[in-house]
Amino acid sequence: MTDTPVRVLIVDDHPMVAEGIQAILESYDDIQVIGTVGDGREAVGRSLALLPDVILMDLNMPGLGGLGATEIIREQMPDTRILILSMHDSPEYISTALSHGAMGYVLKDVPTEEIKQAIDAVMRGERYLCTGAKGSLEPKEGEEAREALTGREQTILLQLAQGKSNKEVAIALDISVRTVETHRKNIKRKLGISSTAGLTRYALEHGVLQGTGGGL
Repeated sequence: MTDTPVRVLIVDDHPMVAEGIQAILESYDDIQVIGTVGDGREAVGRSLALLPDVILMDLNMPGLGGLGATEIIREQMPDTRILILSMHDSPEYISTALSHGAMGYVLKDVPTEEIKQAIDAVMRGERYLCTGAKGSLEPKEGEEAREALTGREQTILLQLAQGKSNKEVAIALDISVRTVETHRKNIKRKLGISSTAGLTRYALEHGVLQGTGGGL
């Protein structure tokens, strides 16, 4: 076991939140906070420069949101563990974050020591969900568990929610129109949504479209 501290990058657009988390983590000898940044685009750039072991990632940020940043960082730096630190406890947020490559999900109102537990867990290669996130993912009594979207389905949902046709999505992703149609049917079935307008509304309400417009 190495004595090298775990290198942590904090990504949150609220400076007071980022500073608070930094103060908590700096009280541990085996953690080194190597930076704090305020948006997803900056997180991608700083991650490539600083090579963190763990990134604590907020979801809703100006410009590139946490989901998009997570996907890009995981693609470019597969060994970096990303922990979502969010106030959103809806199952859609949690399952979407995990499908985008996050290794854990922690709500911002957890006791401070739980953030440390989460970092330790993902450093061991384990997935970590705080109690509130776990409870949110469990189906309520008499309710079936909702099937999570795959990473590919998330990508296609984003494209469809931006108003693209099946053909345009097929060209953008270099897949057949028939494949897009199949994914589209699966997305609607999993989400229980029958219309394209419903898909767009879902994407807006759950942060999928957030950070795809201006500022990129």
